Amino acid sequence: MAAVADRVFSGVQPTGNLHLGNYLGAIKRFVALQESHECIYCVVDLHAITVWQDPVELKRHIREVTAAFIACGIDPKAHIVFNQSQVSGHAELAWIFNCVARMGWLNRMTQFKEKAGKDRENVSVGLFAYPDLMAADILLYRATHVPVGEDQKQHLELTRDIAQKFNTDFAPSIAGHGHADGYFPLTEPLIAGPATRVMSLRDGAKKMSKSDPSDFSRINLTDDRDTIAGKVRKAKTDPEPLPTEEEGLKGRPEADNLVGIFAALSDRTKADVLKDYGTAQFSAFKAALVDLAVDKLGPIGAEMQRLMAEPAAIDAILIDGADRARVIADQTIAEVKDIVGLVRG
Repeated sequence: MAAVADRVFSGVQPTGNLHLGNYLGAIKRFVALQESHECIYCVVDLHAITVWQDPVELKRHIREVTAAFIACGIDPKAHIVFNQSQVSGHAELAWIFNCVARMGWLNRMTQFKEKAGKDRENVSVGLFAYPDLMAADILLYRATHVPVGEDQKQHLELTRDIAQKFNTDFAPSIAGHGHADGYFPLTEPLIAGPATRVMSLRDGAKKMSKSDPSDFSRINLTDDRDTIAGKVRKAKTDPEPLPTEEEGLKGRPEADNLVGIFAALSDRTKADVLKDYGTAQFSAFKAALVDLAVDKLGPIGAEMQRLMAEPAAIDAILIDGADRARVIADQTIAEVKDIVGLVRG
């Protein structure tokens, strides 16, 4: 079986409070990719439980991410939307990759070091092996492309390393089963455009995060129009007017962040935004950003609220997506088992 040309896979963890950073850094790009690729979008609930989750909240968060996908414009009929745990192939392939990946590779993962901190002995094995599961998520569908931000590039590089090692380790068996050019593709990254790393509205040096104690540090996707407007108006700035050139944003993190948000929401570059608003005071620029943010994000929040009020309808989308994903996944698992030498019925 040849890998499908231009198949995209990506996922979002259901850990609650999706915000502007999630939208601009990931979901907005997911929507655009539907026009040019076959897309598989996953709510990665198995990744979420690498740290303890409240079972009631976890279900709500799985449905919330699904609602965000739909509200932002992902079409679950034309493409596949599902939650990871409904397709057992993710866990099966992750175990095989646990036996392919090397400890040294995982020990170098920056995100594990950051999340585990100094208390490595007490974190879950799942948190350590998380990148192998991520590789399995992608390669289970033999995806050719993954949209990634800067913080996920290392994990995609590991995915490519695992694919290459599997193809090398089992090269004779792979060829014997009719795959002359290797079995798994070396998945390529799709790096997003402006404002892929959205910073806090209260501190331009910190990434926008759901864990920030101040709700004014972020715009939640469920925020209504008035709340969005209020948060933009109260966003931290500096006393200088906006520069006319992008170079002038250096050393001005809050200005850089707000210009980047405007650029991403309007599908323009920072340079283009500064052509219109260079020399403007922040009061005028924020007024324009309020109008833009409310226009773009207000309908998303309203639609998410409507969808969340119908959990059975969301569950039906996830079940349908999982059924369709399983058709692809089951074929991959069967072929991988044959390649590795496992006996199956």
